[in-house]
Amino acid sequence: MLQHTLEARLSALREELVARGLDGFVVPISDEHMSEYVGDYAQRLAWLTGFGGSAGSAVVLSRGYEGRGAAVFVDGRYTLQVRDQVPAALYEHVGVPQSSVAQWLADHAPDGARIGYDPWLHTAAFVRTLTDALRGRGGVAVAVDDNPVDAIWPDQPLRSAAPVMLHAHADAGEDSASKRARIADALSTAGEDSAVIAALDSVAWLFNIRGTDVAHSPLALAFALAHADGTADLFLAAEKQTPDLAAHLGNAVRLHDRDAFVPALGALGGKRVRVDPERSVAAITQALESAGATVVAATDPTVLPKAIKNRVEQDGHRAAQVRDGAAVARFLHWLSVTAPRGEVDELSAAARLHAFREDTGLLVDTSFDTISGAGPNGAVVHYRATEETNRLLEPGSLYLVDSGGQYRDGTTDITRTVWIDTLEGTAPTAEMRDRFTRVLKGHIALAAAVFPEGTSGGQLDVLARQHLWAAGLDYAHGTGHGVGSFLCVHEGPARIAKPQGGQAGTAHPLHAGMILSNEPGFYKEGAWGIRIENLVLVEPRALPGAETGFLGFETLTFAPIDRRLVEPGLLSEAERTWLDDYHAQVLRRIGPQLDGDVLAWLEEQCAPL
Repeated sequence: MLQHTLEARLSALREELVARGLDGFVVPISDEHMSEYVGDYAQRLAWLTGFGGSAGSAVVLSRGYEGRGAAVFVDGRYTLQVRDQVPAALYEHVGVPQSSVAQWLADHAPDGARIGYDPWLHTAAFVRTLTDALRGRGGVAVAVDDNPVDAIWPDQPLRSAAPVMLHAHADAGEDSASKRARIADALSTAGEDSAVIAALDSVAWLFNIRGTDVAHSPLALAFALAHADGTADLFLAAEKQTPDLAAHLGNAVRLHDRDAFVPALGALGGKRVRVDPERSVAAITQALESAGATVVAATDPTVLPKAIKNRVEQDGHRAAQVRDGAAVARFLHWLSVTAPRGEVDELSAAARLHAFREDTGLLVDTSFDTISGAGPNGAVVHYRATEETNRLLEPGSLYLVDSGGQYRDGTTDITRTVWIDTLEGTAPTAEMRDRFTRVLKGHIALAAAVFPEGTSGGQLDVLARQHLWAAGLDYAHGTGHGVGSFLCVHEGPARIAKPQGGQAGTAHPLHAGMILSNEPGFYKEGAWGIRIENLVLVEPRALPGAETGFLGFETLTFAPIDRRLVEPGLLSEAERTWLDDYHAQVLRRIGPQLDGDVLAWLEEQCAPL
């Protein structure tokens, strides 16, 4: 039934492309802000192909020129997921970065093809790459005025009209005027008149506002222009504006309807305008260039200061992590009692975890869709349980749960892999314990790292992989991503990952105040998956005799790591000490929030190895 529906949608899009004189069209997961997670109205790829991941794209040729004439492009995180969700009879499954949209079109598009793209959903760099690839076939990239997918999507959701929420100074730690002054100084120093602020989390941070327009991310749909004189223009739908918002922002911020954004770009002729090439869509650059503005391609000036959390934000994160850790501990205890009876499945487990977080009374939202993977589903890196894929947490198997919460004082993200015991009591296999312990050793190596200022995440990534590599093993995702402060769970500019394959941010230096994840893993396809994830805060480290500044990590996440999956003989003395010390901190920090059987269980889980 689903394949029939997807086939009908694909056919409808092809008819629409033919009517528009297009030979093909590119469909990304994206919105006008280059967001990672997008509102329901922008879920065009999922509606068209059935793919539910958070990163990917598709190309549809108006006729099946070669093979299927359509392809879906995903990276290694989604290799298994795309097989399950996107019919191979309709779409070729293409791996990235081994190939790309542009390369595929260079190989498959007909000579002289007119390939459409929505300039509000792609960067200018993508458009250049697409144009170059088609030129070799005598083809052209065609910017569409309106998206052809929207034309065939009869029940497409509308953009959210929810009012903006104000982010209190008690949680932000710095008012908007101070932030705008810092941005103004950066623009003045660079000789720039204005900067386009298009990324939703950048807008939210700069103006100390939040919203409910994107699931799991407290963001409001808005654009902004920040100017070198400290003033700013904020563009958002009229129904989202409130008297409280105007009072919150003050006279130096001019409020406009969202539809006024493009005309405002057109009024910047003769100005030097900074546009972040990674966080702004091609339509913005095209509008400025048409107006006669000088476009300066440079990083959004809010990105680095947003990533470096101030003292208030750091303390807020610590409070949120301890609160969240206690909820996770309650869940893990509940799981230990209930799952061995064979009464828990992936969906009911995720719902129970959400309920424990809601019991804190302070949960605003989850920070992403919970990854609740039992057995072989745990090997799907970004798995999302559905009624169709829902599996029982079978006694005598592994269960991976990756989840997080949005609280007004912080954003959490934690992964635990646990052994689901039987009522009779059984032990994990030797292979499971070996792989889990190698992942744990990598986690510890990264958590304990001390490194000079200027070190990038790409330089640290090998620490987390070394023990897997020694056994000829690896994992196909990054080791760490930045995390926002009641903002996006994935935040730039820095990340910890292999410095290859177009991994953005791997060369960016880590700075004190940044919060990142530490999440090595291992995945045995068709069997089980393992991941251990904590959040860490980059902090200064004073080393006797050091000739330069050094940094290290403060671990922020506190919840027990399943000791049943640890092979003690594989741990060094230092690693055993780290694990025992970590569990002692878990008990000390979250123990006071627990009592009765849950506290007794936690004491047992946190006993020295």
